[in-house]
Parts: sequence; structure tokens; C-alpha cells
Amino acid sequence: MNAAQPSFTQHPLEIAQQLANQFAQTAAARDKLGGNPKAERDLIRDSGLLGLSIPKVYGGQGADWSTIFKTIQTIAQVDSSLAHVYGFHHLLIATVQLFAQPEQYGKWFEQTAKDNLFWGNTLNPLDKRTVVEQISEHEYIFQGDKSFCSGSIDSDILLCSGYNDAGKLLIAAISTVREGVSFLGDWNNMGQRQTDSGSSHFEQVKIHKDELLLNPGPLSTPYSSLRPLIAQLIFVHLFLGVAEGAFEVAKQTVQSQKAWSKSLVENVVNDPFTQKHFAEFYVQLESVRLLANKAVETLQHAWNIGENLTSEQRGEVSVAIATAKIAATNTSLFVTQNIFQVMGARATTAQLNLDRFWRNVRTQTLHDPIDYKYQEIGEWVLTGKVPDPSFYS
Repeated sequence: MNAAQPSFTQHPLEIAQQLANQFAQTAAARDKLGGNPKAERDLIRDSGLLGLSIPKVYGGQGADWSTIFKTIQTIAQVDSSLAHVYGFHHLLIATVQLFAQPEQYGKWFEQTAKDNLFWGNTLNPLDKRTVVEQISEHEYIFQGDKSFCSGSIDSDILLCSGYNDAGKLLIAAISTVREGVSFLGDWNNMGQRQTDSGSSHFEQVKIHKDELLLNPGPLSTPYSSLRPLIAQLIFVHLFLGVAEGAFEVAKQTVQSQKAWSKSLVENVVNDPFTQKHFAEFYVQLESVRLLANKAVETLQHAWNIGENLTSEQRGEVSVAIATAKIAATNTSLFVTQNIFQVMGARATTAQLNLDRFWRNVRTQTLHDPIDYKYQEIGEWVLTGKVPDPSFYS
């Protein structure tokens, strides 16, 4: 792929696979380094995939959700950090569509599609340290800190949030280089090491009223409340992709190995215990794929309904996605931990860095406690009550 020449003649999944092939060559080493994957983010820019979720009327590709999620899943098979920031880019695009109106976001989308702009996240509504003060009819000031700002460094546009003195959450879309915005670069966790999910600081950052997403605003209607469900479904495909990547590494390794000395067969592929392990991996992965596909179908149906979406219809989407989230969480942790059981001691060499698959899903599956997904599904099964909208369900 040539810089600044995105190919719209190729299918997005083909482009995502080409990116994955490139990322795979350096993923293990970059995971150890951490920091910002600038070169790889630029490859995503040049690929044209940043315009995938932007409607065609604004110069984007207007892809369906199935295509968008599968590109995330494909990249996650080799590099879950890049899949994370790429997936969040599309989440932020969707956030603007759900929380605002075309006359406001049209210019942002046109510029994004034209210049391959990368959106970054400084939203995190649970962190209330950023406060908002209205200083005139059309001007506001954002002041304070924000944690877990995935993809903020090297982004072009930020979604940021703060609370006013009345406790109202306000969300704005601004240029990343806006005066007063800074990034601390303090992300140093055991997994997702290249997501730049550290802290941001807003020092008297001026926000114009037409940059605030006020109509209809956050989670104010069943349709706008699809936003957290899209985030959860990104995680489903992230976890699934990582588990698939670990599974493929294990399979390729085992297919070239001799059997253990006590085995009655020569090659590991014919060992019944090894076959049992791979059957367990496969069944769990296939179950998540089917549940993920069902969840995507319910989301796409709700997205197509648009502003006429009812609370009951939104609830059906929530249940389908929560079900897939539970399965994806458990399967990704199971597969990434147990691949070592079939590959043996050689797989633990630091050079291969294969523990990154587990570290990455272990880190990201803690984004919101899975226990509450169980509670939501259990309550729905027993009482018929669907989960209430929040920023995590």
C-alpha cells in the first residue's frame, strides 16, 4: 500500500489482512517496547480503513457493522493494541453520530474521510476530575485530568468530556493539538502496551458550544444508548481475535513437533490428548463466533431503525451483546492461557513473547467487571428485565 493512496477497490477485509501481515512481523518486539506505534498507525491511516464507518455522503465507505467488526478482529489476531485504538476510532465516529446531528458532525466526517484522520479518546465518564465552566454564551473551559485515554497520542481529533457544576456530563469533539491539551505518556501496564491508554491533562482548554454534542447528547434516547453496546461488541471481537491468533500460533507450532517421549505416536498431531485440547479450543472459539455474529445482526437491525428504536428493541441488543461478551471473555482467557499446555516448554522463551496474548486479554477484560454481565443476563432470564443503559451496558 502506498502512502495517502487508500485502495477502495479492495475489500476492507483484504486490506485488514494485509495490515495484519505487516503488524505480525514486529508485534512481539513492539509489545515489549510499549509506547506509541506511530509507524503502524500511519499504515492504518494510509490503508483507508479509518473511513470505513463514515457514511458515503461524507466521502466514507459506509460499511456495515459486520465488516467493521471483522476488520478489528483480523488486526487483533496479531496485535490487540492496534486493534484497540483502531476499533475505538470507529466507536468515536459512532458516538458522534448517536449524540449529535448531521449538520454538526458532517464537516468532521468529511475532513476525516478526506485526510484519513485518526480519532482519539479522552472521554472516560467515570473519571470526573475534568470540570467544565461556561464562561460566555458560546464558550466553555475544560480543566483537569482524565485517565484511560486510549489512542489519544498521535490522534488528530479528540472526544473529551467533563462535568459542569450541575453534574451534567458534557462531551466535545476538538482538535488534538488544541492549546492546553497535553498527554502524560504514563501508560505502563502489563498488557495492551501500545494503546497509549494513559492520562491526559486539560489546562484551561477553550471549547466552543458548536463542538459540544448536545443534540440529543449522551445516552438520552434508546438509539443514542447504542453507544456503549458498540463499545462492548468491539471488545468481543478484540477478545475473539486475540484468542484466534493464539490458537493459530499453537496449531502451527504443534503441527511441526515430534510427540513427547511417553506418547505412543510419532507426531504431536496424532496424540489424543493434544487433539482433545485443540477440540476444546475450537469448540469455544466457534461458540463465540456464532454468538458474536448474532450480536452484530441485532446491533445492525437496531442501527438501521435509528431514532425510532424502542427501549425494548435496545434491550434485545444489550442481552445479545452481553451474552457474547461473557463467552468471549472466558474463551479468550482459556485459550491464551492453555496454548502452553500443547506447545510445551519451548513456547515460554522470552524471544517469542507468546504470553502477550494472555496479558493483553487479561488487561482488557478488566475494562468493566464481567460479573455484572452475568448479573444482567441472570436478571433478564429470571425476570425478563433487560439491562438499563449505562456507559458500560
